[in-house]
Amino acid sequence: MVLLLGNLRAGFIVASVIPLSMLFAIIMMNLFNVSGNLMSLGAIDFGLIVDGAVIIVESVIVAIAAKIHLNKKALNKEEFDETVYSSSTSIIKSAIFGILIILVVYLPIFALGGIEGKMFKPMAFTVGFALVGALLLSITYVPMMCSLILKRDLKEKETIADKIMNGLKRMYLPVLEFALRNKLITIGIAVVFLIISLLTFTRLGGEFIPKLDEGDLAYQIVRLPGISLTESINIGTRIEKILIEKFPEVKTVVTKTGAPELATDPMGPEFSDVIVILKPKDEWTTAETKEELIEKIQRELSIVPGVGLSFTQPIELRFNELISGARGDIAVKIFGDDLSVLSDKGNEVSAIMGEINGAEDISVQQVEGLPQLQIKILRDKISLYGINVDDVNNVIETALAGKSSGVVFEGDKKFDIIIKYSDEYKKNIDVIRNILVASPENLMIPLSELAEIDVKEGPAEITRDNGKRRIVIQGNVRGRDIESFVNELKSKIGTQLNLPPGYYLEYGGTFKNLESARQRLLIAVPVSLFFIFALLFVTFNSVKQGLLVFSGIPFSVVGGIFALVIRDLPFSISAGIGFIALFGVAVLNGIVMIAFFNRLEEEGVTNIHDRIISGTASRLRPILMTALVASLGFIPMALSTGSGAEVQRPLATVVIGGLISSTLLTLIVLPVLYGIFNKHTNPEYTFKKS
Repeated sequence: MVLLLGNLRAGFIVASVIPLSMLFAIIMMNLFNVSGNLMSLGAIDFGLIVDGAVIIVESVIVAIAAKIHLNKKALNKEEFDETVYSSSTSIIKSAIFGILIILVVYLPIFALGGIEGKMFKPMAFTVGFALVGALLLSITYVPMMCSLILKRDLKEKETIADKIMNGLKRMYLPVLEFALRNKLITIGIAVVFLIISLLTFTRLGGEFIPKLDEGDLAYQIVRLPGISLTESINIGTRIEKILIEKFPEVKTVVTKTGAPELATDPMGPEFSDVIVILKPKDEWTTAETKEELIEKIQRELSIVPGVGLSFTQPIELRFNELISGARGDIAVKIFGDDLSVLSDKGNEVSAIMGEINGAEDISVQQVEGLPQLQIKILRDKISLYGINVDDVNNVIETALAGKSSGVVFEGDKKFDIIIKYSDEYKKNIDVIRNILVASPENLMIPLSELAEIDVKEGPAEITRDNGKRRIVIQGNVRGRDIESFVNELKSKIGTQLNLPPGYYLEYGGTFKNLESARQRLLIAVPVSLFFIFALLFVTFNSVKQGLLVFSGIPFSVVGGIFALVIRDLPFSISAGIGFIALFGVAVLNGIVMIAFFNRLEEEGVTNIHDRIISGTASRLRPILMTALVASLGFIPMALSTGSGAEVQRPLATVVIGGLISSTLLTLIVLPVLYGIFNKHTNPEYTFKKS
């Protein structure tokens, strides 16, 4: 600001709006119970906050310099205050409506629900509060401070700011002249870039929210169904020892096997959740990245027989489970009645998923394979002996499960007497076959004569969604975006998997949230754009000029999309919020430009070409300043590598890239469109050194 304004005091006035706006925002956050967190405070761009103040201060500086040049002397107090007042009021409408439009732009965020709403609504509230504070300061505090601390005797000498701006104008004005002479080529190039960017957007891929690096690892161990708790613990301990001995990066390992007494997380003894606490990255020696560490851990643990491993992060593990009932990024659910069919089809889907690039840690829910003692009563045999089914069941229940045969009293306490076989006998199938059942003639007949007794594999787990049996095939995605992975998976399953009648598929995982949020935004964003256009119409009282400024929105998207491509980032809800934030700044610059064209028209500049050249030259500085301060404000977020940087990076990248294309549009394409709408003919080359 100091470089482009050439005035340290003016830079101070604009910069002072930042802490005052933030204090206002913090007061409002306290009143509305909005917490300070990664998104609510981390996503605020100081450049966005001071845009209105930049426009007003720049207008005041220019007006004071012009007045001093006209009078050839320093201004007295009354003249100075009058100049500040007139220059502020002439531009204040543009500043007010510009900030109001930025506020309206954030409305779609309030339409978000679920997890994305929880994440981004605090940001929308905080930015909104800060912008309201900045708006109030821009129309009261900023003009007052200009009157109070700006010098009344600005020297008429070429400052560094003047040299910078003159150099920029020397490069810019010939380009603008060329664009005005070749309107169709200029518009054509802009439209081609827009089309290319939209086609590129369809191939970007997508994910719900970029994965946060939690700093630690979590993985799930899946063993064969029916494993004993003792053996399950032994396997867990063996894996823990391998991790501690082989990987110095590991600080500690905690394994949770089965379900707790309060079964809020129902799991059999074949399942274990393992949390691996890692040391800080600067102490790592085995690997440089978490992905490399996971690969090496998988390689070392592959020597443990009979286990499947699925790697993730502690919070992410629970997060995915809450979303879709599965612990992976992707979950395919097959619904049907027969568990055997579900198991077969689940294995087919697992094989298909394994063929897709990026698939990792694929596992199929074990709905079968649990050893069960099955006793099938032979009705023809028991009828020969005159025995009822109920009699046989009572004997089996007494021997294996236990049955009450009386009561023992100890004072006021009462205890049932339970008769059953000792555990050592219940495990022996020959003993069970020799259980004696009495017939009505008091013959003692072995159970093996009356029933088929065998150990067979039965259902290991029966789970339902909405009353329908289902099996879950889950996996993680590494090295690519989730949306393109799911699209490829759907395509392959559609062509390679045949489901019997009555069986159907559902897809779950984090991408479902992306779809849900995208559907909400598809409704909320058009509504927001309508309000923006309504405000533009109120600002200019002209549909034509409203459309002119509105054209900045689609073209601002171009830079945002190309910025994502350059940084190899997929579309996410975080990037979507960046596009929303971008719309406001894109419209603000257009308002400043068109408002000045209208002001020149009111002052008697009837020649369209002169109006365009004079207006763009005069507004070059505030437009560059608003774009630059907003871009520079997002640079720390775009380059951040600290906690939460993964979520903030796409948002900042989109805004910075979009501001570049939006500024180019405002300075080149918008004047051309203005000339076309106002019947501007191709001029002779009239550029003179300004």
